[in-house]
Formats: sequence, C-alpha cells, structure tokens
Amino acid sequence: MSDTAGLHEDEDRATLAKRGAGRQAPGDVRAAGRDIRRGRGTNGDERGASGRRWWSDALRRADPRDLRSGYLIVAPVALVVVVVNALSNLADLPQVAFWEPWVWEGTSAAAIVGLALWLPWLATAAASPEEIVAEGWRPKLRFAAVHAVALLAYSGLHVAGLVWLRKLAYAAMEAEPYVFGDRFVYELRKDLISYAVFAGLFWLVGVLRRRREEPVRPVSFDIRDGGRIIRAPLSQIVAVSSAGNYVEFWLADGRRPLMRATLAAIEVELERFGFVRAHRSWLVNAGAVTGLRPDGSGDWTVELGALEAPVSRRYPQALERLRAAG
Repeated sequence: MSDTAGLHEDEDRATLAKRGAGRQAPGDVRAAGRDIRRGRGTNGDERGASGRRWWSDALRRADPRDLRSGYLIVAPVALVVVVVNALSNLADLPQVAFWEPWVWEGTSAAAIVGLALWLPWLATAAASPEEIVAEGWRPKLRFAAVHAVALLAYSGLHVAGLVWLRKLAYAAMEAEPYVFGDRFVYELRKDLISYAVFAGLFWLVGVLRRRREEPVRPVSFDIRDGGRIIRAPLSQIVAVSSAGNYVEFWLADGRRPLMRATLAAIEVELERFGFVRAHRSWLVNAGAVTGLRPDGSGDWTVELGALEAPVSRRYPQALERLRAAG
C-alpha cells in the first residue's frame, strides 16, 4: 500500500474512533447492560433496501455450477423421453406422418432445455424448499409467490419455444402450417409437474455440492486491524457488525478490533463455519447463542453472553438456524 493510501486509511480510522465516542455501532444492540439502540429509518426505505438485499442474496446463492450439473442430468434424460414418447405416439397414432411425433417431442424438449430450465434453478436459489417448513407465514408466502411467478414464466417460454420450432419444422417439411390452438392450460398442467421435478433436482444438487465442499473448520481467523494481524480463534468471535467503512469484531475477551472490509465480504468467509447473517448490520456466531427472545412485529433479539444483537424478520432462515443452535 502506498504512503498516501496508508494516510487515508489512518485518517478514516481516526475519524471512526472519534465518532465512536458519541455514536454506537449500527443496528439494534445492547451490550454489557448498556442500551445502544439506533434508529432504523423510515419504513419505506427499509422495505426498499430489504427488497434489494433479498435479490442480492438470491443471486449470490444461485451457483452456476448447480445449473451446469442440472443440464448434465436433464439433457440425457430428455433425450430418452423424446425417443420413448415419439415411438409411443407412432404406435398410437398411425395416421400421422412419421416425422411429426419426433418434431412434437423434440421441440418440447429443446424449448425446456434451451430456454426455460434456468428458471427453476434461479427460483429455487431465491426461495428454497426449506422455507416451507420455516416458522411463520412470510417464508411460505414468499416461496409460493416466487415459484408461482417462475412457473408461469417457465411455461410461457416452453410454449413459445415449442410453437416457434414446430412452425419452422412444418414449413421445412412443406406441410400444413402448425396450429397450437388454445392448449396453454393443458401445457401448463404438464409444465407444473416438470417444473416441480426440476426445482427439486436443483435443490438436491445444491445441497450435495455444499455438503461436498464443506471445508475442515479452521482454528482461527486473521483480523487485519490496521498494521497488525490479530489471529482470533473462531470460537472467540462472538459477532461481527458493520461500522461505516469497517467491520467490528466482538470478541469473547471484550476486545473489539476493526477491519477495513464490508460485512458481506466477511460473511462469505465465515458463513460456512456457523456464522449467520441475522440483520443487515450483524453477523453472529451460532455457536455462541445463549438465548433468543421476541421483540414484537416479527423481530427478535439474540443473546450472545453479555452481547445482544438484533435478528430482523427480513432474515427468517437466520432465526431458524439460531433456534437450532440455541
């Protein structure tokens, strides 16, 4: 780092230290008997920020490797289904031209694999089936809404793709123009089944991948506090909170070192080791939970020994994980 960059960082830290004397860390928290709550801002701003965070979290959970694995599974299975269904149609419908059943089945499979398969992958990342068993109605409502919209989009892309491909195929064979008619509801019923199968497949692929990649839990985490490095055992990191351009580590021995980073970056490093994003400004160690209590309106407070941190209703999965750990 250059001298200028180092000077700016020192100035930032000095400014933060001065502010800390009269201002507490962001979010709702009470530590060691001191009430250090901070206001949340307007409801409209919070709802807008929550929506952006939700989409950001959804995109972060949507791992492209799961989509590739899904394609590798679905493509050969789709090929087998095309062959079996086409041969069955030829046996059941001797009056149709030999090529027609192959066009029907092939265009349907191509439209799903080529145009629509990414939708159940993305929707499953945004609203995992685990939300069905989460406490409260919000996770269940979110799951139903996300997958209902995704199903309609999935079926719309499937139908539009197969109709377009069939029109091209019928024109190439110099046959009568293909007419789809009013069969969208019929196709939607079939698409509901395939969508559910694909959503379950992507969820299972993601679960198996994360289980396979689960690393050996490290002994410590290096906190770069200015020019020094504090090697803190993970069991001693009670929580991490956002503090302007820094994050603040709440250690079990009472130290609170600062590190120039975003809370999202620290979350990526620590979430696999039992740390849970419980609030937009807080990351807590599930292994340090000593209690949970409701605050009303769906919000909770998590007790971490002498430290208390907020659990926002915007993070329902966090509450479930903290309950399981408590």
